[in-house]
Amino acid sequence: MNPMIDPGTTEFASFMTAQILMVMRINLDCNACCRKMRRILLKMKEIETHLIEKQYCRVSVCGRFIPADVAIKIRKKMKRRVEILDIQEYSNME
Repeated sequence: MNPMIDPGTTEFASFMTAQILMVMRINLDCNACCRKMRRILLKMKEIETHLIEKQYCRVSVCGRFIPADVAIKIRKKMKRRVEILDIQEYSNME
């Protein structure tokens, strides 16, 4: 959990009920980098779907998570710079 978000607040509740789509830029040079990224994403429980675009050095992930936490996890495991390009939130009520 993110220490910045108090579990008793409505902000925390919105993160847990909302589906989030996050697009990141990561330098993926070769097929081995893509395979490593795929393994990392598959092991993350909070990520439901992902899309790796090697040609554009882009990774899109969808699920119920806090975007900064996921980006930090990926940065630590890949040992590469991660740039968040876009974050979209979809609530279950809509």
